[in-house]
Order: sequence, then structure tokens, then C-alpha cells
Amino acid sequence: MQRHGKTRQQKQRWLCRICGRCFVWKNALSKYAHQRVWFERWIVEGYTLRQLAAQSGHSISTLRRIIEHWLQRPPPSRIELSTYRYLLFDGTFIDQRKGVFAVMDTERFTVIHGAPEMAEGPGHLHPFCSTLAQRGLVPTSATIDGNPHLMRVLQLLWPEILIQRCLVHIQRQGLSWCRQYPKRTDAKHLRALFLQVMSLHTVSDRDRFLSQLHAWERRYGRHIARSPEKGWVFSDLKRARSMLLSALPDMFRYLDDPLIAKSTNALEGYFARLKQKYRQHRGLAQRHREAYFRWYLHLCPR
Repeated sequence: MQRHGKTRQQKQRWLCRICGRCFVWKNALSKYAHQRVWFERWIVEGYTLRQLAAQSGHSISTLRRIIEHWLQRPPPSRIELSTYRYLLFDGTFIDQRKGVFAVMDTERFTVIHGAPEMAEGPGHLHPFCSTLAQRGLVPTSATIDGNPHLMRVLQLLWPEILIQRCLVHIQRQGLSWCRQYPKRTDAKHLRALFLQVMSLHTVSDRDRFLSQLHAWERRYGRHIARSPEKGWVFSDLKRARSMLLSALPDMFRYLDDPLIAKSTNALEGYFARLKQKYRQHRGLAQRHREAYFRWYLHLCPR
């Protein structure tokens, strides 16, 4: 076997000394491995096929084959999760009531596990969290948005886990239920309490907040709970009171441990970037959508 010049495409040509035939070595897997950079740019940067064609010199049909090749292969997964302790759990809807659910490490702000095509009910959350437990995850704390199904699953799998309710979700939902310009006096005072939720940085701030809440509860809360009144405004006020009282036991874990995140904002921002990149590929086939999200979670952990 000896070298025998190059082809027009500048590929090495070889000559067999026995049979006298010329040939070119072809390794499809090696070729796709070298071309993976364009697939990664399609995922990570959200480039269109036209933009990739201008950068790479490949035709659009070639780029389609490259993308198809890698979408048909699942990304590698992290095996060991035992080193992660402080976590965020949250999801975002992509199509109707299904979307992407992910877990983020609050120390490095990296996504350690995620799954597409998930609903936020016990039928999907229990297998998702069980997979994490099987891979060695033993979390110290979990910051969540208040999903009761998720809370029950976490406490079932890890009885010692500390649950921290997301303060942003509490404040945003409470202000929504109290209305922007409430007419009722009790709603005005409750709205003022919700406005303080994100500014509780010390134990004294917490104690002052709890004192004001208990005073509001003695003056207005018991009457609201017993009142037979119905209507959109009053029903939302009752919801706001009930949500705040039920969240109190898990609102202030972050004051005892600075590594516990008080909100899921980091994961919400990650989902915003994911959706922005996904919108660049609105014509993506349904059969490829799950693979796209799995590759995004793998290539873009932050």
C-alpha cells in the first residue's frame, strides 16, 4: 500500500501494490465526528441552516444530514450525582401542558439533569426523581415553586430534605391575587406584606414580617376564613391568605444556610434562553423535538 496523489477534493489517494487499484479511505463515523461542530453551533448558538452554510461551506442538504445524524443519537449522561447537595427544581411548558423539567445545582448554577416531554404531575415527577435517587443523588435542600406533587415526591424519596419555597413565586402570585389597586382595606394590607417578601435578608427582618402577618391575621384573616362571601375578588383574597400561611414553614430556610437559594430565578433564566434558541428552529419535526432538548441540556448546562 502506498500513497498515490490526491483527488480533486484534496483527499489522499492510495494504490494497492497487489491488485493495482486506487482508492480513498472513507470513515463515516470519523467524518460526522469532525462535522459535529456545526451541529453544536446549531444547538448552542441557535444558528439557522443558511447561517451555518455560510460559515462552514457545506450545502444546506449536507447540514441537514449532519443534524439528522446527531439527533438520532442520544447524548451521554452524567452517571454520578452524589456530589450535588443544594438544588433547584423547576419546569417550563413548551407545548400545552408538557415541557422541560430540570434540576440545577445552586453552587455552580449548572443543570445536572433534565427531561423533555414532562408534565408536572406525580405520574411524571416520581419516575424523574427516582432516576436521580438511583444515580446517587442525596440532596440537602431543594428550592421549588410550590408544586404540591413535587413536594410530596421529594419528601417521599428523601425524608431529610429541606424544602425552600421560591419567594418570587409567592410574591408574584400573592400580588396577582390581591390586585394591583385593591379597594378592600384587608387586601391593601396583605398586598403590603407581599411586597416585603423579597426584602427579608436577616432573622430580624423575618421576625418583623411574621409579627406584621400575625397582626393582620388577628384583625382580618379569621373573618375572611369564616365569611360566606363569594366572588372573584374575595375568592382570590382567600387564596392569597391560604397560600401565604401554608408557605410559612418553608419560606425562610435560606436564612439558616446561605447555600440554599431563596428563588428559582436562575433556572427560570435558563429556560428563557432555551426557549429563545428553540424559537430559531420552529420548523423542527415533532420526532426530533425530544432529542433537541436532550442535546441542549447536555451541551448548555449553564
